[in-house]
Amino acid sequence: MPDLARYSRQLMLPGFGSGGQAALGAARVLVIGAGGLGSAVLPQLAAMGVGTIGIVDDDVVDATNLHRQTLYAPFDVGAPKAARAAARLRELNPEVSVRAHLDRLSSSNALELFGAYDLVIDGSDNFPTRYLVDDAATLSGIPSVWGAVHQFGGQLGVSWSDRGPTYRDLFPVPPEPGTVPSCAEAGVLPSVCTVVGGLLVSEAVKLITGIGEPLLGRVVAYDARDGGFRELAYARDPERMPVTGLIDYEAFCGVAAREETDATAMTPPADQTPDEISAEALAALRAAGEAIQLVDVREPWEADLASLPGAVLIPSRQLVARWSELDPAAPTVVYCHSGYRSAIARDQLRQLDFESVTSLAGGIDAWSREVDASVPRY
Repeated sequence: MPDLARYSRQLMLPGFGSGGQAALGAARVLVIGAGGLGSAVLPQLAAMGVGTIGIVDDDVVDATNLHRQTLYAPFDVGAPKAARAAARLRELNPEVSVRAHLDRLSSSNALELFGAYDLVIDGSDNFPTRYLVDDAATLSGIPSVWGAVHQFGGQLGVSWSDRGPTYRDLFPVPPEPGTVPSCAEAGVLPSVCTVVGGLLVSEAVKLITGIGEPLLGRVVAYDARDGGFRELAYARDPERMPVTGLIDYEAFCGVAAREETDATAMTPPADQTPDEISAEALAALRAAGEAIQLVDVREPWEADLASLPGAVLIPSRQLVARWSELDPAAPTVVYCHSGYRSAIARDQLRQLDFESVTSLAGGIDAWSREVDASVPRY
């Protein structure tokens, strides 16, 4: 018997009652990602009494996660997220069964995993995984509640091919690689994860209990800066090809092609400047005394946290106005936190006829990981 005192405040909700609680107790919910959204979703599922909760995440806790991934404490840094999250949920509610899947979700394991659950909540942070989740849910015949966050906003919806449109109907084509920066590249307001995560749980509860109208065929967007919500309705695409099997989602989203391009860019013809330079290669050039113009296109607060000696700080938003402070004839390396902003800055400087300019692959974060661990990571 469930602890009625524990669940009393939800049992009294109109239309919920013991039937709703029984449905939650019998439900099997798989959560993809134990990061910012997962940290908001997982405790609520456990606290409400969802009977079986699966957690898929192959990452480990990093210090940069702690401001928004509130499942973890500083002593968890370096530990597997799925394992630590599972342990935390068992502490929150010993009545629920929690399964930690420490493998990365892939085309080879998704259908087997999904077959053991009734519903999936997708809190992943990349497009290949989102399309994989959507296709695997379609083939498994289960609904998927998906969400995404970016800087000050987020969006969410419900995808269920048996009863309505899916993520592929809303986004038939993935964005070009590198056009949508990750949280590591663009940042995220922690409270946005909490808001979107709470809405994901509400959608899951509606699907499990049958209470209310799920966001099927609707996507909701939230902007913390004005506190507003917007809703967009969409329908099935009659011309969309049916999902008949799982594919290579890295290739579908252009990630593999981009990585191949990046790899070949490191060995260009002698008269061509590479698009990127590795941290180790840059370190070797600096150690050899090569005269390199190093340009930091991050924000001043980032430079206060960590920087490379001798770099000229010009935030990316000011680069076009301040490019004259640089020498267009000097060999130039541009860097940011992880390589996204510096790639854009590189292209801007090339359009301004800089003779030799390249981007630091992986940014200062790669420098800290591969060259000098004394440079703080953030």
